[in-house]
Formats: sequence, structure tokens, C-alpha cells
Amino acid sequence: MQRTSPPTADRLRGQNLPLKGEGDAEKHSLPGAGDAARICLGAITGAHGVKGRVRIKSFTAEPQAITSYGPLTDERGERRFTVELTGESKGTLLAAIEGVDDRDAAEALRGTRLYVDRTALPEPEEEEFYQADLLGLVARHRDGTALGKVVAVHDFGAGASLEIVDEAGKTVLVPFTSAAVPSIDIAAGTLVVEPPAGLFEAATQAEEASS
Repeated sequence: MQRTSPPTADRLRGQNLPLKGEGDAEKHSLPGAGDAARICLGAITGAHGVKGRVRIKSFTAEPQAITSYGPLTDERGERRFTVELTGESKGTLLAAIEGVDDRDAAEALRGTRLYVDRTALPEPEEEEFYQADLLGLVARHRDGTALGKVVAVHDFGAGASLEIVDEAGKTVLVPFTSAAVPSIDIAAGTLVVEPPAGLFEAATQAEEASS
């Protein structure tokens, strides 16, 4: 199973995280209240200027792709945003939103996460996965032993990893490589994990030491 970096798709493929997270340690949690029917593509981080422009942190591989899938909605899907990109500044996109005409209105949108319907995105190619599709999968060892569930996807700069939490609440980060995750079955809601030797044992020891 080869996992390489994708070109511009908003997908997780290999050791790259096309959907970029917030902060230095990128983390991706299930959108909304576990609604995998919608995908979060970015967030409004504040106002820019006095004419209603906003700053947007894009979570897509190519930041400008955030507007490629039609109107965006808020987390509940109740409000729609028609976004026109106007530039970039300090790692964020600058944009005009239809109906937002002054700084106060723009500032009121700070923190709004921007979503699209899952159906608006292209189907991932072979060995490509939307991160939202990985969240919630049950991780099992090759022998069938349940190891926990995937609750987040991270990239701390050295490649993607899956955060897996077991029934006792113990957390383990598993590298998202073909060696460590040799099989993924989205339809069945499972993935197979072959963790590096001692990974789960080390996590248990660390938890005991901190308790």
C-alpha cells in the first residue's frame, strides 16, 4: 500500500495532510456533532479592514481550493456563505462574503467554521482517504483484537498519524503508513493496525507513570 503526497486534492493520502488543521500541531476532529455528511474546509479567523473583508484559514492542500466546491455553510448548515477570495496575508486568505459589508459584521463571523456537503467533493482515488472518513473507524490488530477508535488525525511535521483511544481512555498515536496501517475498510468501519514494537506498551507505561 503506497501512500504518497497528493497533488492538490483535499484528501488525506500517504504521509501528507491535505486538509490542514488549526495551530502548529495539526488536528482534525469529526465535523460538528459527528456529521460525516459535511466536511470542514476552513474557518474565519477575523476581520480585515473596514469594508467587511474577512480572514480565512483554509484547511485544504491548495488554500484557494476552499471556494472550488460551491457555497460554504456554517457548522449547522443553516447559514450559507458565498465567498470571493481577494488576496492573501500572513498565512490566511482574504475574502469578501456576500452580504457582509462592514467590519462589525465581518468580526461577528470570527470563529465560524466553513463546511461543504460531502457529496460536493470528488470521490477519493484508490489509496486516498478523506480524513472525516477515517474518524470513528475501529482499529483492530491483525488478529482481530480491538485497539480502540480513531478520534483525530495529526501532523506534527514528520508525517500523518492517527490518534487512537481505547475503551479505557488510553491514547496512542499510530503513524499513518502502509506498514503501521496496512488495511483500511471504510465501508466496514474498521482498519488494521500493525503498531511499531512496544508502541502500545509504552503508552500504557507513560499513562501509569503520570497517574
